[in-house]
Amino acid sequence: VQLQASGGGLVQAGGSLRLSCAASGRTFSSYAMGWFRQAPGKEREFVAVISWTGGTSYADSVKGRFTISRDNAKNTVSLQMNSLKPEDTAVYYCAATRRILAVNDYEYDYWGQGTQVTVSS
Repeated sequence: VQLQASGGGLVQAGGSLRLSCAASGRTFSSYAMGWFRQAPGKEREFVAVISWTGGTSYADSVKGRFTISRDNAKNTVSLQMNSLKPEDTAVYYCAATRRILAVNDYEYDYWGQGTQVTVSS
């Protein structure tokens, strides 16, 4: 599976961005898809995951503000980010795993290249 993330950019606090991740391969629907982020000087952290059946899990820090979704027909997964805060600034990565609703990065098998999100105060 090859993953290509896009949609990052610069936004003011309180604004919104929508990240997308395009996946290659015919087995996309059998993978759970996750988003992680890494801020400068910090470790990569879990953001959200969606299973192949549409079940979701979110980090507490984004719950109620971010929404993950997928379109198996288009091989895409999206992350709608609302009410953005400066602390959401990071490089965001999409990833694929065979494990249901995995929240640890070591559980993921495939990674995209990352897209930068910068939230100004």
